[in-house]
Formats: sequence, structure tokens, C-alpha cells
Amino acid sequence: MPSYKTLRHQLAPCLALAATGAALAQTPTAPNRPGSAAPPAAAASAPAARPAAAPAAATAPATAPAAGTPASPSQRIEITGGRDNETTQRRQSTAAKIIIGREEIDKFGDATVGEVLRRLPGVTTPGAPGRGGPPRLRGLGGGFTQLLIDGQRLPPGFSLESLTPEQVERIEILRAPTAETGARAIAGTINIITREGFRVRLNDLRLGFGIEDGRISPGVNWTHNNSAGDLTYNLSGSVFQRRQNNDNQTRTTVANAATGALLEDRTTTSTSSDERTGGNFTSRLQWRLGEGTGDLLALTPSIFHAQGKTRSQNVLVQALQRPGARVLYDFGNSQSEVSFTNARLNAQYRQRLGAVRAELNGGGGVFRSENETLRNDFNSGGTTPARTLLDNSRTRQSNLDLKLKFSGLAGGNEQGGEHNLVGGFDIDASRRSEARRSLQNGAPVLADFGDELQASTLRLAAFAQDEWNINPHWAAQVGLRWEGITTRGDSATIGGRPTNRSSVWTPLLFAVWKPDPKGRDQVRLSLTRSYRSPDLGNLIARPTINRDYDPDTGSNIETAPDRAGNPDLKPELATGIDIALERYLPQGGVLSANLFHRQISNLMRGSTRLENVSWSPFPRFVRRMQNIGDATTSGLELEAKFRLDQLFDGAAPVEMRSNVSFFTSKVKAVPGPDNRLDQQAKATANIGADYRLRGLPFTMGGNLNYVPGGTTRLEADQTVSTSSKQVWDAYVLWTLNPNTGLRLLGSNLNPRDSINTTVNDAVVAGITERSTQRSSAPSYVNWQLRLELKL
Repeated sequence: MPSYKTLRHQLAPCLALAATGAALAQTPTAPNRPGSAAPPAAAASAPAARPAAAPAAATAPATAPAAGTPASPSQRIEITGGRDNETTQRRQSTAAKIIIGREEIDKFGDATVGEVLRRLPGVTTPGAPGRGGPPRLRGLGGGFTQLLIDGQRLPPGFSLESLTPEQVERIEILRAPTAETGARAIAGTINIITREGFRVRLNDLRLGFGIEDGRISPGVNWTHNNSAGDLTYNLSGSVFQRRQNNDNQTRTTVANAATGALLEDRTTTSTSSDERTGGNFTSRLQWRLGEGTGDLLALTPSIFHAQGKTRSQNVLVQALQRPGARVLYDFGNSQSEVSFTNARLNAQYRQRLGAVRAELNGGGGVFRSENETLRNDFNSGGTTPARTLLDNSRTRQSNLDLKLKFSGLAGGNEQGGEHNLVGGFDIDASRRSEARRSLQNGAPVLADFGDELQASTLRLAAFAQDEWNINPHWAAQVGLRWEGITTRGDSATIGGRPTNRSSVWTPLLFAVWKPDPKGRDQVRLSLTRSYRSPDLGNLIARPTINRDYDPDTGSNIETAPDRAGNPDLKPELATGIDIALERYLPQGGVLSANLFHRQISNLMRGSTRLENVSWSPFPRFVRRMQNIGDATTSGLELEAKFRLDQLFDGAAPVEMRSNVSFFTSKVKAVPGPDNRLDQQAKATANIGADYRLRGLPFTMGGNLNYVPGGTTRLEADQTVSTSSKQVWDAYVLWTLNPNTGLRLLGSNLNPRDSINTTVNDAVVAGITERSTQRSSAPSYVNWQLRLELKL
């Protein structure tokens, strides 16, 4: 763990900012009055409880049942009654945000929150159509997008695919960072607010199954809510079995760039089947500590466990080999078994201290995983493996976090002038240990690097924020945040402990102007500083070898590099500006246009170089993250949500939603054209509609998501091209009675292949060779049928 000296230096800014925020919050509170300052950012008042976390590799069931249809007046109010509040919160917030409430979360009956996110404004997901992946804002992932649960960063090993929509109250998309929610958000922040206990009894059961490529995946989800005196509790659990097929074909060619003459040509075809079984249980126990005070104590224990196995078959056809080149293999098979367990306990305590509200959030968790993969490669006609590869890894990670926050109102009169003051600090410590054994034909691989690897990370932060309602026309928010991160690595056999330290001050300014205080138009402006810190995997320098090119017998090629870390990485820094125009429609709709620009320094990007390495007697191409200089990104984001009869008299009350975003970027260290940020999409668009049939118990809707393909130049001699993605989703809900519903959901109704192409030029023996690697994978239609019961 970090030394006392490190803690002392990092805590000083934390204590200074926290003391400033606490002192500001001690100012006497002004009485409530019309035109007072808007509530603090949603994360400020959100519960700190987080649901069970799942490993990134483990996804939730594709068939977990979705939220049900309204059953009783109280439940209808709870689900749909918040729409005006969501629009009001968005309108009154000084920081620009998009708020998605229960009604919209429930519409499609998605199995996971990850499926909900891919239809939201400005969100894209990597991977094949319909499969999704980590959400990206403004086309940027890999740390550019900050993901939060109840205002807190995701715990280690967490996957949004493990979170069901029934556990979520609302989703907030913040276009710019704030002092309270954190500055590691160059592209923006997705904040998922989980449901607090409510005093209406709820007992929902959802049974369902999905079918994809002929494989059935069943799932069950249960949610229960009740109260006893001052205790309100919420229990939720799910079990699932997910079955998927994954096919892929990759053709690699190497040619003389000048003449076009082929030097190598090989095609690898892979077919695999994946099966995963798991369960998730989460509860929230919430005690009121005073009538009408808002004081409370909440505990949220959660556990997630999943295990799975994968079986793969590989065929390699080498149509053209270099003279004297070694035959890699002709066919092979592999089998993998994996298990994950994640247990966590979160706590939250809110207490009013006179004019100040104090909130303490904390939590701790343990994540464990085991993975074993056995691969056998054969030569043509052989029955004995020509090469056997065995990988076995065990990972354990523990995490503790603590956040203390003070908030209060100060000043103000009937014309405005009220201040909403917030200050506090965060502490987050984690430790990861990994034991890995790699054998090739029974002999250890990378023996010099040992089998044990440990790393620890300490993050400290402090913030102060003032949201000021200046007058009926103007509101502003000023914030300052300091954040410091120390990461240490430790191998059992390598001398020394690679250490990376970084700290960042981030000032932030937001302003809102209303030309007419009673009107529905407003203009937003924000000036912010944000950053992206290198993650643990990019810092710790344990190499990973590309097994298609044996390090004992030769080198590899640039499109199939080994990978290693770089402990000298620095965080990226970004200065940004956002300008938005919003119009709120009389019956709850919204029209908005947003322009943004980010100026980035110390850009981190993977760079492949030919190196003399310790794990091979031959030079090897190795890919490491490097700081390569400056970059910029800009864009335009448009959104429209309205009901059709708001625009056209006599039209059906069809709920319409649409959004389109355009992005551009430029990396100065890479020559053009196409020198964009890593695989940033040029645009993304959604158009959808929902309609409840009059006089019939049916509700239906659909959505089209489109992301165009494009080419990104990663380096002067390397480009990556991706195909376009087009995903059609549609659903029908049949309300059999107030307590029973049957939902049919079709996803990726027009399946398309996912195609990626990498082109790389390299000089070998004085000749420029061009390597082209083209991978294609099919996508599939996914059907889900769910019975939704309110017991």
C-alpha cells in the first residue's frame, strides 16, 4: 500500500478542499422560496447503494424478465408519474444532463441495463450488432466515458450487463464533468441511480427465455419491496443461463507494397459455443432516523456468482507461405472454464446537522475469478498435438471506498441569489493479486516474469462546488476538484516496484441563461477541465505473448504483436467547452442542440514497435500504451422527444424519440487523413416510437439504431476500418389483466455481419510489406418472451 509520505502529500489538497466546502456549507440556510436554486446534481442526493457487481467477462442473462405493466394506481404513479419531474430536473439543473426515468427504462423490457443504454442519445457500443459492450459517449470509450452507480465509480470487476432494469430508478447522462461526480469524464458521464426502498408493497416475478441462433437461454427475476415501521427494504434476485454461438473468420495477407506480389496468405476460421450460468442477489435495508428530516441509514449487501465454459474449433488454411517458414498448425481445439464471484457491502448514512446535511457513503467488496484454457494444435493428418498450450489464472481483488459530503443552502431573496454549497472528499483503495501459469508443451512460458503479480491503487479526491441562482434569468455553478492516483506493481521475481503517480486540479464553470424566466427556452454554457488516467492493465509491465508466433522459434508480425505495460504513462488532460440550446414543450417533450469541443494533451494510444525483448532471442513487435501528444474532438448533438399529437392536430398519441450526433476528431501526432481518436464513430442516430392501442390491451414500439462505418489511422502506417451497424428492435406488450403481462421482444431484427479490417505497412529487409487482416463475424436475431406477474 502507499507509504505514509505519499498519503501525507496526497491528503493535503483533499483536506483543504473538504474544509473549504464544509465551511461554506455552514452558512445559514435561506428559507425556501420561488425561484430558489435548483437541487444539486443528481448524484448529490442519490443513494450510495450499489447492486451486485459482476465481472466484465460475465454477462447477465439474455432473458432476465423486464419491468412489468402497471398493476395498481400506486404502482402506476411510481412508474410513470415521474416524467414531469425528470423533465423539470433536467431543465433546472445547471449542469447539462439527460435524464431517463422508469417509464423509458421499462418500455422495451430489456434484460440488462446495457441493452437500455445503447438506445440513449450519443451512446455507442462496440462489438457485433445486437451484442453490445461497454457504453461509449461521443464515440469514445476506454476511460473517456465515466460510468457511475449512484454517483460512485464502478467497483472492480463490475459489468453493466449484470444490472437489471428493475434495480434502476433513472439514468443520467452528463455531458460535462462536475466537481462532485468526478473529472475523469472527457466524453461525459453515465450515472445510474438505483431504486431506494418505497413504502408501497411490491412483489414481482418475471419468467422468460430467449432464442438466438437456435440456442435457448432461460431466466427468472424476482423483486420484493415492503416496509415495517421505520424500516423499508427491497430484495431482488435473478438466476440465468446464457447460451451463445460465436463464429469468426480472419484472413491475413502480406504483400509487397510496391508490386502487390503476395508473400503470405492464410485464413483462420473459428467456431465456438459458450454457456454461462449464474445468479445475482441484492438487497437494500433502509431505516428512517427521524420523521420528515430525511435522515437515514441504509445497508446494501450483494453477491454475484457465475460460471461458464467455452468450446472452440479452429482451422488454419495457409494458401501461401514464405519459403522456409514454419507451419503454425492446420487445425486445433480449445476449451475454457471460468468462474466469477463478487460480494459487496455498501452503507449510507445521512444526517442533518443544523443548516447542513452530512452524507457518508462507504463500501467494500471482494472479487475472485478463476480461468483455465487448454488449447491443442494439430498438423494435417495428425492425431497427436503438435503444440499444447495451457493457461491457468487466479485473480483476487479487494476494494474499500469512502465518501464524505456536506451540503447546504445559503443567502438568497425573492429575486434569487441563493447558493447551493457542496464540499467533501473521496478515498478509494484497491489491491489486486494474480497468479498465472502458462505452459507450452509442458514447459513454462515467461518463466523470468514469475507466476505472481500484485498491484495496488490509491485514489484520493476533494471537491467544493457552489450552485448559484443569480436571478430569474441567470444561474451558474462553479466547482473545483483535486484528484490524485498512485498505482504500484509488484512481481514475485522482477526487482523493483513500478510506480505511477498523478494528480490533477480541475476547475469547472457552468451557466444557464433564460431569455424569459417564464418561457420554455434556455441556453447553456460550460467551461471544464477533465482527464483520463491510465488503467492498471496499461501500467503493469507483464507481457502477453501472441501464441500464433512462437517466441522461441522466430519473430511475429506487426498486426499480431505481443503486449506489455508502460509504468511511465501520464494522464490525459482535456479542456472543454459546451454550448446548448434547449426548448421544453408544453406537454413534456424537449428539443435540444448541443455543440462541444475538447482540446486534449498527453493523449494515450497503443503503439506497436519492434523491440529486443527478454522473452525471445528474436526481435518482437510489442504493443504498449504511449503518450503521443495533442488531439482535439468536436461534435454536434441533436435530440427531439415529443408526442405526435403535440405537432399535428388529430394525430395518434404516438410517443416519438429521436437523436442524432456527429463527431470529428484529430490526433496531431498522426498524419491524415482519418487521424481520428481511437475508433471514434463519425455519427450515431436513433429513431423510435411507442403507441398504446386504443381500446385494446396492447402496447407496441420500436427503435432503429445506426452507426456508420469508418476508417481510423492509428499510426502513419496503420489503419483500422469498421463496418456500419444497424440494429432494429421492436416489442409488443399484451396486458392480460392488471397483474399479468406477456411481452415479446425482438432485437437485431435485420442482422448484419460485423467486419473489421486492419492494414499495416512495415519495412522488412529493406522492402515495405503491407499486412492486411480482415475479420468478419455474423450477428443473430434475438427473440425474448417474458411472463410478467405482480403477485
